[in-house]
Amino acid sequence: MTENCLIIAGEKSGEEHALSFLHSLKRISPDTHFWGVGGDDMAETGVELLYHLNDFSTWGFSEVIHKIPFYFKALKRIEKEAVTRGTRTAILIDYQDFNLKLAKKLSRHGVRVIQYVAPQAWAWKAWRAGVLAKTIHSLFAIIPFEKQWFSERGVKRVVNIPHPILNYHGESMLDLPARPFSEVQQKVKVLLLPGSRKFEVRNLLPEFCKAIKILQQKFPIEVGIVKSPSVSSSLYQPYQDCWSKEWSHKDLSQALRWAHFSYAASGTVTLSCGLFEVPTVVAYDTSRLNEFIYQTFVTYDGFASLTNIIHQKLLFPELILERANSFEMVRAMEKWLLSEEAYREIKKELAGTRLMLKGEGTDVAEYIAKVIQSDHEEI
Repeated sequence: MTENCLIIAGEKSGEEHALSFLHSLKRISPDTHFWGVGGDDMAETGVELLYHLNDFSTWGFSEVIHKIPFYFKALKRIEKEAVTRGTRTAILIDYQDFNLKLAKKLSRHGVRVIQYVAPQAWAWKAWRAGVLAKTIHSLFAIIPFEKQWFSERGVKRVVNIPHPILNYHGESMLDLPARPFSEVQQKVKVLLLPGSRKFEVRNLLPEFCKAIKILQQKFPIEVGIVKSPSVSSSLYQPYQDCWSKEWSHKDLSQALRWAHFSYAASGTVTLSCGLFEVPTVVAYDTSRLNEFIYQTFVTYDGFASLTNIIHQKLLFPELILERANSFEMVRAMEKWLLSEEAYREIKKELAGTRLMLKGEGTDVAEYIAKVIQSDHEEI
């Protein structure tokens, strides 16, 4: 009998996670029909899209508010489709707020829910761990300490899987070029990673470039930038004299192999910087409304950068909101440029990042296939 499996990837990053296992999963379980939410790349693999991920695209609390009616309609429709189709398994990828609500609905109908990427409940809204314990079949964790944290809070099957970013970069992480301090002193290669959202580029790129101009008065600096296709060229144009090299987002690995240091918007890209052993100054900015909401309702006071979270120490300086200015950026970068000891120490710490992300060796596609094909709760 042909099985059908619901899969939800409400963001581009979620689609990239899905693509890391979908091809193998379809080969292992060829009779399974996949349907749900995703992007063009998922559709090309044969996933039937009930919604396109662009339908779900938002950033920040203020944008989410306007989409609330759509989200409720989508939840209701997906639940109805799952019941009508007799769906027994669902893979919910990241997109935590929406997927947590969907998991509650699906579990009432006996659907075995696999949550791919654990929510950062250890940072804020810890009650989500209790909801997961009651509603999901399996939880895939990609940060080392998460397995113990969620297991202690009642989640039965927590699987520490290899971080998807390892598949994304692949062999480009191998044989990284040696970067002795003597080489850095001759020509400092700084990579700008101003983000993939308009407000990030609008707010951070000017400050990055101001910092570069100040540093160039003291050090021989060459600058490169990775541009996002989702950001208009008009936002980059006023600052194009700041850099001499450009890469597209698809060539991020190549850019990171080139770089000695980087200035980066907070996000997954900072973990890529850690994997490529590129010391990075992390900056985060947002709209004033979102800033007010975060400061009012978010009590988490831990690390913001994924590299820092994984290492559980402040390796990358984090310049948040009002501290995301050129003065602070210069100060942070100079600590590495002026001290060989500081430079060697950060490089030594970053060298261990890849090993920390390898998980337990679980094959994601094989695990999911067993859940889909099993007639029992246990696998």
